Amino acid sequence: MSSGYKLPSQVQLLHQTSQLKGLMTIVRSKETQRGDFIFYADRIIRLLVEEGLNHLPVINKAIETPTGSKYSGLSFEGRICGVSIMRAGEAMEQGLRECCRSVRIGKILIQRDEETHQPKLYYAKLPKDIASRYVLLLDPMLATGGSAIQAVKVLLDNNVKEERIIFLNLIASPEGIASFIEQFPKIKIVVGEVDAGLDAAKYIVPGCGDFGCRYFGTD
Repeated sequence: MSSGYKLPSQVQLLHQTSQLKGLMTIVRSKETQRGDFIFYADRIIRLLVEEGLNHLPVINKAIETPTGSKYSGLSFEGRICGVSIMRAGEAMEQGLRECCRSVRIGKILIQRDEETHQPKLYYAKLPKDIASRYVLLLDPMLATGGSAIQAVKVLLDNNVKEERIIFLNLIASPEGIASFIEQFPKIKIVVGEVDAGLDAAKYIVPGCGDFGCRYFGTD
């Protein structure tokens, strides 16, 4: 990320610890084998999910402990679900399940139309009651923002409120962030790192290559 780049207020960057930098160094390296890529990517995903949950609304809740003492705590307000943008977003589903027991997860498949070169919806399967839930949208890479924007439009068409969506991704480009928040200023983005930008082929640089291919072991 350029030292002169100022993050928009809608973007929450993970705390840039030495641990996170070390994990990112492993997943970005072209020398990293698939088993290690999966293991360390999963660790970053877990950090993203934990931070995403911090942005959900809470209410006060008083309970009694086994000692008979009172404890003034908190409880999440409302229910959540995850929605992965296939296929790379599916790599983030397990991290969400590890943090939120029995969480419902929907899927959206968007691919570029070969004629128009625009993102096109091919498939969507969402929880029937998604309009009443907070949604964690999952996609590890935010490059141009085209697929993410199309996915959010699907959610809005299913009556999900914009302010109830939290978008989680590992690596984003400034261009993708700008395009996304221009369309959806009420959505919070939680991101691991913001890179320098996009190359001529619209790949994030320095990036980590094709995340889905590296995670699932396909070309």
